[in-house]
Amino acid sequence: MKAAVFHKPGQITYDQVADPRIEAAGDVILRVTSTAICGSDLHILSGAVPQKEEMIMGHEFMGIVEEVGPAVRNLKRGDRVVVPFPISCGHCFFCNHGASPSCENSNYKHYGPNGDLMDQKGAALFGYTDLYGGYSGGQAEYVRVPYADISPRIIPDNITDEQALFLTDIFPTGWSAIDWAQLKGGEVVAIFGSGPVGLMAQKAAWLNGAGRVIAIDPLDYRLEKAKAVNKVDILNPHKVDVIEAIREMTGGRGADVCVDAVGFEPERNFLDKVKATVNFEKGSIKVLDMCFKAVRRSGTVSIMGVYGSPYDNFPLHRIFDKGITIKQGQAPVLNYIDKLIELVKEEKVVLDDIITHTLPLSEVAHGYQIFDEKQEDCVKVVLKP
Repeated sequence: MKAAVFHKPGQITYDQVADPRIEAAGDVILRVTSTAICGSDLHILSGAVPQKEEMIMGHEFMGIVEEVGPAVRNLKRGDRVVVPFPISCGHCFFCNHGASPSCENSNYKHYGPNGDLMDQKGAALFGYTDLYGGYSGGQAEYVRVPYADISPRIIPDNITDEQALFLTDIFPTGWSAIDWAQLKGGEVVAIFGSGPVGLMAQKAAWLNGAGRVIAIDPLDYRLEKAKAVNKVDILNPHKVDVIEAIREMTGGRGADVCVDAVGFEPERNFLDKVKATVNFEKGSIKVLDMCFKAVRRSGTVSIMGVYGSPYDNFPLHRIFDKGITIKQGQAPVLNYIDKLIELVKEEKVVLDDIITHTLPLSEVAHGYQIFDEKQEDCVKVVLKP
């Protein structure tokens, strides 16, 4: 089969690779019909999330069941399914307590309680380095899905791939950010980053009763996309003092909720990069620090962007003084996916309006380039095997 293969930082190519096969009784083999490039994939492309060996990329995918292991009971050949990105066994302590991204069994080589930089991670993820299980991803013609009775969900025929695909990751991730804040209705939600996750968090904020949603991003084309599809207020940090602008919008208090949908690789200047090098840090917490400043006292900050190392000068003093509640981590997709499928089915939310590029899988290298380098006003790339 053909697949998108990571070789080394900066190099992902369209290669001929071995077909996947059933390896355990609970596996299925999926023929991928749609897959996508995620912002998290760019961390692997850049080398910020390390991977030594060649690897098939991709954790956002869906498709048709082609082959079923002997222990699988919930799926059959021909079922059209979407697959959540964390790999969950379904029966360990954490899976039984609504914390499937901490599954104790799927990432058996590198699982552990510490959450270290180079070891002791949580659940395995599709196509996301050996540290997260070493499973081949779905930017391919076919993919093996383990624990297939647990996570995959059958998608109704009247929901298109483009509407269903983002139930794998970015819509549940954006939903998590808002659900964790437990909106009561009428809140001001400021979302830092208007990439795919930020756009989905904006949708989730409206659906959960926000009174005002503010999108912050340094790229005008992404802000225009946010304004067009989600009817949000927009702020560009190159043009305004974002913290002061948010306070002016909220009677001087700050936003009730701030969401970091950027993570450790934001837009940075030379001094930011020098500081990170001196402190042996990966990237920067500049966006997170802006969230802590922009949120009101006793407000909530949800962190959905990826962070992979310790950081010097972490503003614990500000968090303590303002009484900020922080929620963060990989999205517990299984906690939300059934509800979110219903929202899509009932046409209460539109997900495919963030797509700017649909390409054949054979053009995956181009897809990564335009997404990574912010070319062609690229917001979201969908790939068709």
